[in-house]
Amino acid sequence: MGDVHEDPLAELAQRLRTLRAQRGLQMGGLQQRTGLGRTTVSQALNGQVVPTEATLVALAKALGTDVEPMLALREAAWRQSDVSPVRVARRPVRPKVEPSFEERYLNYVAERHSQLTVVGLDLSRPERARWPLDAAYLSLELAERPEGWPGGEEADRPSIVVKRAEHALANCRRVLLRGLAGSGKTTLLQWLAVASARDELPEELADWRGQIPFVLPLRTLVRRGPLPEPHDFLSAVGTPLAASQPDGWADNVLDRGEALVLVDGIDEVPQEHRGATRDWLERLLAAYKGARFVVTTRPSAVPEGWLASSHFTELTVRPMSATDTGVFVSRWHTAARHSAATDPERSQLHDLEATLQVTVRAQRDLAQLSSTPLMCALICALHRDRRGHLPHSRMELYGAALSMLLVRRDLERSIDVPEGIELTEHQSIQLLQRLAYWLIRNRQTEMDRATALALVDDALPAMQAVAEQGTADQVLTHVVGRSGLLRQPTADTIDFVHRTFQDYLGAKAAIEAHDFPLLVNNAHDDQWEDVIRMAVAHARPAESADLLRRLVERGDTEGEHRGRLHLLAAASLHYATEIEPSVRELVEQRARVLMPPRSREEAETLAALGPGILDLLPGPQDLEDDEVGPVVKTAIAIGGDHAYAFLHRFVQSVSPDSAPYELFESWESFNADEYAHEILMPFKDRDRLPLEIKTGDQRNALRLLKPITDITFRGEFTKDEIIKHLSPEHTKRLRIYSGQQLTDLKFIHRFPILTELGLSQCTQLRHIEDLAGLPLSTLILMYLPDEFSFNALVSLAGLTNLSLYTRLPGESLAELPAPETLTSIALSSWTNTRLAGISRWKQLQELTTNTAPDGEEWREISALPHLAELCISDYDLDRAVPIRSVTYLRLLPSSNPQLDLVPDLFPNLKRFFINCRETGSDTTDITPLSRIEGLNLSISYANNLTGLERFAPDAVELYPRPRAST
Repeated sequence: MGDVHEDPLAELAQRLRTLRAQRGLQMGGLQQRTGLGRTTVSQALNGQVVPTEATLVALAKALGTDVEPMLALREAAWRQSDVSPVRVARRPVRPKVEPSFEERYLNYVAERHSQLTVVGLDLSRPERARWPLDAAYLSLELAERPEGWPGGEEADRPSIVVKRAEHALANCRRVLLRGLAGSGKTTLLQWLAVASARDELPEELADWRGQIPFVLPLRTLVRRGPLPEPHDFLSAVGTPLAASQPDGWADNVLDRGEALVLVDGIDEVPQEHRGATRDWLERLLAAYKGARFVVTTRPSAVPEGWLASSHFTELTVRPMSATDTGVFVSRWHTAARHSAATDPERSQLHDLEATLQVTVRAQRDLAQLSSTPLMCALICALHRDRRGHLPHSRMELYGAALSMLLVRRDLERSIDVPEGIELTEHQSIQLLQRLAYWLIRNRQTEMDRATALALVDDALPAMQAVAEQGTADQVLTHVVGRSGLLRQPTADTIDFVHRTFQDYLGAKAAIEAHDFPLLVNNAHDDQWEDVIRMAVAHARPAESADLLRRLVERGDTEGEHRGRLHLLAAASLHYATEIEPSVRELVEQRARVLMPPRSREEAETLAALGPGILDLLPGPQDLEDDEVGPVVKTAIAIGGDHAYAFLHRFVQSVSPDSAPYELFESWESFNADEYAHEILMPFKDRDRLPLEIKTGDQRNALRLLKPITDITFRGEFTKDEIIKHLSPEHTKRLRIYSGQQLTDLKFIHRFPILTELGLSQCTQLRHIEDLAGLPLSTLILMYLPDEFSFNALVSLAGLTNLSLYTRLPGESLAELPAPETLTSIALSSWTNTRLAGISRWKQLQELTTNTAPDGEEWREISALPHLAELCISDYDLDRAVPIRSVTYLRLLPSSNPQLDLVPDLFPNLKRFFINCRETGSDTTDITPLSRIEGLNLSISYANNLTGLERFAPDAVELYPRPRAST
């Protein structure tokens, strides 16, 4: 019995930790050597789960040790745990309707979603084109617009808060996740499903643990008729265990608040059915308030605030940074080496990886193309296939990828006639076009195999050389198995590996069929946007001119879709190989009417239409004040050489004092040194240069911009990296919004004149005692650990402005140990603290709160003698009392704004701001406000205003500023 281990899992973990220490490897180094995800490595080293065999093999290889003893310990741990290795003891013990079924279901989810299809990995052997999720998953950045930030002025608030996915999701129960094609939305859902099923969610998502995932791809569900009720969730997605599901099990899981509902692809629902889809979601939300929901969509498929009334947090997948791209390239090549057949092939892959790592950073156009996982995988595959030579444009990239996936891989590996069928590239494309075009015309992204079979059967009489080789069933089987473009997610369904290929091939079919009316009649539908652009690219010059002319003409006659159609035509110009000058002028003339953008939302919409928009953007001398920032935002979001040249020309015409904040906040996609020297340097001597730093390259470029007075770090930097290029005698404002690396704040004392400090996500900090004695007047604290101590606030004698966007320990403000001299306080809704006690700050002049005051708290607020500015959301003015001291009121309503009550409650108002984005109302009536004499109004995102005629034109400012009708 000498081989029996008392705790084999603990011994296995101890051996792994000892080996790591002996090799001197940090966690990042071990991740890089193994190609495994951080969570997988951490769980194995801490003995929290029984690792998989593949995980142990990778770890043993990286640590230079024999794997067999480790596998023996793993086997013993598995037997001793008496559970499957994909389940761990951390899941809380709870009563279950059918533990055995739940266990089987979780194992199924973990197995079903634990592999990714990697574009171009090794398509001559489909079994090698699958990649373990553990190794493939890359935590991308998600962006969120902060709600209720103090103040309504755009210049004084961060436009977005950027966090890694696990951090961004941490404080959310309901998420609408937006992302472009291939941006990684579905992969993120896969990771959530598998990590939940295995109970391997990271510490940041500790509150999400214990959830049972339901993966609901809408592409599958919408084909089957009405969207399913909970008892049909499993059968609707083809889960084999559906028949053995106990009665009421899904309802019970949802009702207990232990369900994680992952709804993928709102954009894959036809436009006219999206309202019904939202109704379905809202019924589920009303019935199961405790369940977690994550819903994905392409950005243009639904408007902002589409689910705001159901309290969804909107997050957007950011393009991959240069660092992310480097990690992805490394992982792709690691996976390719694992599937390589010979040592020379593995050696070649090492060389190709090294070359590509340099190329994607050196060439801006390639860096722009590689900003999503899909495109990055395509570039890796083509770089390998072409021995280091790459196409440059997006359409060339797609065309080359099709050639690689369809023919060249099999030819070069001497796979002559698989399944007894041999198709030329042209024959394969003709069949694939039929399938793609059927999906597009029917607004679907998945079809029954029977439908695909019928389409192939219809094609064969005209394709004699193909028909002679086999039946329609044999040909379809070959195309699915060998093309690398189709997959069979279930026994009776077929879809494309990615929507991009479907759109590319469908657009080609539409042009060959001369279906211009069909293209134009659907151009307003976001599902057809990419199809239209690619159709222009596929068309011959006369055809592309005709198509663009038709788009403009339809826009001229349909006011509802005019802007969308005219801008789509303008964006499509960039795709045309050759275009008549008169048509180009026609398209550009219509687009100029919609230019320039006047809000961040308009800027993002324009940027999504592609680089062709840059030719239509005006220079600074032709812009109003509210247009300068959005124009810059558009160019930066597009990126690439063309955008850089535009920005370089732009700054040469801008005075130092009028440079927009957007120039300084989002420059991570450009060469950092060049951008710092040529774009930022001209503004170095202005009174305030508010730099934002997200990457190591940007941080290194700070040496060119010294002295730094105002800076925000949004990347995870150590304290040494933060202070390296800062001048103690100059730095006045410092914000660290990704402070996971900070263990103390002693280094802040290096900045003796620092007046403003912002801290966010400082997960290793427990207090701010190190700040004692600093002359801080402004302190911003966001997303801090629950056990964080605020006791040292009282030691900051000079503090006047305090913003708390984090959970507070006490039940009311009476318990907050802050100086009595505060003149400005901002509180988020997640402080979990009532406003009781606010009256202790007698000097308070500004108050921002996102927690609805009760009647007694309103009375306390009214007792503040110097309160002049009040910003409030989630409020009920029926409970308020008159506050005569307030002269500036800012409202951020989530429902009825109650403007009829404002004049009596705030009779001395001079200025008034309201953000109507989330009111859920089509009309905002400002008539009641006309009772306040001499009032100046600022109104954001009001779809339809009534009562505007009661105010002088110069008394009302609208954002975005409306355009003159044409």
